[in-house]
Amino acid sequence: MKAVRARAPAVRPGRRGAATPAEVVLGAEAATLLDLVDNALSKGVVLTGDLTIGLADVDLVYARLSLLLCAADRVLPGEDPEPLLRRAQRHAARVRADRAASRRG
Repeated sequence: MKAVRARAPAVRPGRRGAATPAEVVLGAEAATLLDLVDNALSKGVVLTGDLTIGLADVDLVYARLSLLLCAADRVLPGEDPEPLLRRAQRHAARVRADRAASRRG
């Protein structure tokens, strides 16, 4: 069984009582907008919505949309951060795959 460590509740200076959920996640120190965006992208955020286009109370088009926002290293963890090296690695992998396919017949 894994041991679970409880995080001590953060409390704002000059305030009594329990911390808000945002203070528990971000900590007691002041957070900037950059800190919030960085935290959201490192964990990932999913936005969902529905779009309905209708005419005279008749639904003509219905679309369910989902958007995933996260840091690129979360989606592609094995990728090299340098774009030129990443392109060269992908090209080499395609060449190897083409050679293997041509050998098979």
